[in-house]
Parts: sequence; structure tokens; C-alpha cells
Amino acid sequence: MYKKAQAHFKKADPKLHRASLRFDVPDLVPSEDIFRDIVWTIIGQQLSGKAADTIFDRFASLFPDKKLDARSILKLEDTVMRSVGLSGSKARAIRTFSEHVLSGDLVLENLKKIDEVSVITELTKVKGIGPWTAEMILMFSLGRTDVFSAGDLGLMKGLKELYGLRQLPDKKKVERLSQNWSPYRTYAARILWRIADEKKNRIPKKRLSKK
Repeated sequence: MYKKAQAHFKKADPKLHRASLRFDVPDLVPSEDIFRDIVWTIIGQQLSGKAADTIFDRFASLFPDKKLDARSILKLEDTVMRSVGLSGSKARAIRTFSEHVLSGDLVLENLKKIDEVSVITELTKVKGIGPWTAEMILMFSLGRTDVFSAGDLGLMKGLKELYGLRQLPDKKKVERLSQNWSPYRTYAARILWRIADEKKNRIPKKRLSKK
């Protein structure tokens, strides 16, 4: 699928195509544990991947074999959830999400069968899950090929670097540019995140001042 995406980018956006040749982006594979993914994504809101992984691992360690499920989460005291590094708002969001799943208000298996707009509508019914979280689930858990999170800061940084812009593009400009990459916008996003990471890694760390 990535090869097809690259062929499309070659016609639609030569700059993105040239960038795509530098990165080996794996094909999208639907997740086998969407519940776990959503918990991770809630934890990962406004955090680096490394920080999110650290907190998630501590949280998962609260359960036998690190197996997360709604019923077990709802048995946890709030103080226990907070003790592993969760903020109060994220602990509440994970608890609310678990309540929706346990009650049947949110059937995760159904997300595999409905369109992207409907997935976002279903997930954002849960307080604490916004469009960004839903878009990440569409991309990385459901394996949808044509999703783009126009408000994601990392994608804005990747676009700035790709096109040599003086400042970060606003959301409207991002949305307009992303239309050129359809129906492979998810792959475009993964390339832009790699570009942003590459740029960050090129910036030298400040030297410690000598005393």
C-alpha cells in the first residue's frame, strides 16, 4: 500500500514524494486490541511518545499480565491511577471511557465497520476523547488510509520543513494541502511526522554553560 501511496504522491506532490523515498513506512495493520490503544492514546495527549510509553507501562503494570479491560480499570481507586503519573483529567477520561465500554454505549468492534466520520462521532461522545484522539485511533488502530489530523503540531512542523515555510501553517492551510494527498493522507501524515522528528534530531542540544 505504501508503494501505491508513493506513486500517488509522485503525481500529486513531488516534494512529498521525494521525502517519502527517505523513509521506510510500514503498511497499515489494524490493531488487535483497540481498548488498550485508546487508553494509550488518552495517556499520550500532549505528551511525547517516550513519556506516554513510560506512564502507560506503569499503568499497565497495575494489571495481571498488563492486560487492560474496562471492569478492572473501574475497580481502581483514583489515588492509584494518579500514583503512576496520570493527571486527574486523564484518569477521569480513562474511567469514563471504561464506563462507556462496560455499559455497551460504546462497542469497539463496531468501529471497524463504520466510516471515519462516524468513528469520530462515536469516540468523541466520551468526555476526555477529542477529535485528535479519534484521528489517531483511525490511523494507528483501525488502519484507515485516508485520515489526517490538521491540528496536530507535529504535522504542522513537518509541513513547515517540507515546504520551507517561515512559520507554521494554520489549520485551514493544512486541511487544504492535505486534500492533494487523498486517498493516502494517513501515509502522508506518517512521512510528515518523520520529517519533523528528523528536523528535531538535527537541532544541537544547548551546551551546558561553564561555571
